[in-house]
Amino acid sequence: MNTQTLNEKLELIQWLSTLEDTSIIKKLIQFRKEETKDWWNAISEEEKKSIEKGISEADNEELKPHSEARKLYGKWL
Repeated sequence: MNTQTLNEKLELIQWLSTLEDTSIIKKLIQFRKEETKDWWNAISEEEKKSIEKGISEADNEELKPHSEARKLYGKWL
């Protein structure tokens, strides 16, 4: 996460901590409920299988070193 985003989050936290208008607080709570989605239901079956495979490999201690992953996926990082 970049510095600008972190600063914006801190500003929002500070603003929220001083907020006294209950109608705005209720709107923010409603917004959060509507925006909270289970991403698992939004991804493809292929993505789910890939995640499940990764969890299984981790459970079976079949992990690859970070340096190896960087070689394979470095162009996307």
